[in-house]
Amino acid sequence: MSHDLTPAEAEAEFWKSLKHSNTGMLGLDRPGYHSQPMTAFREEETGTIWFFTRKDTDLARDVATSGQSAMFSYGSKDQKVWACVHGELSVHGQDRAIIDRHWNPVLAAWYPGGKDDPNLTILRFDADDGRVWVSEGGLFKFAYEIAKANATKTLPDAGGVADVNLQ
Repeated sequence: MSHDLTPAEAEAEFWKSLKHSNTGMLGLDRPGYHSQPMTAFREEETGTIWFFTRKDTDLARDVATSGQSAMFSYGSKDQKVWACVHGELSVHGQDRAIIDRHWNPVLAAWYPGGKDDPNLTILRFDADDGRVWVSEGGLFKFAYEIAKANATKTLPDAGGVADVNLQ
């Protein structure tokens, strides 16, 4: 069993959670392609999600030819929000305004040449739709619901799920 969750509520929870815990798995939406851990930086005014990567990665090379259908899978650190988001991934290149806005010590570790590292490139992810799961109680509520379901032979309340349109 689960409670009702509107698409608007699910989308709001996803964006709010992504702001505080922004690492997920990004990959092309094609058979045999494996996702990889990436840190997402959302531009709130456009809804665009940016990913910093090196030009010599498989993902950057595979996207370089043209925009590609991609999937971003996400689970918040507190395990309250989970999402699978579909969209188009493309190479945006080196954009100094985006680099300056999101640069931090973790990013700097991957680019010995700093903000001007020739291997630095930015990927642009334009989300179109997704499915979001929200469990308001987190891990402890989940554990309680599992124990209760096993004791009472009923289904646990694991939260709500909604399909969202992110365009």
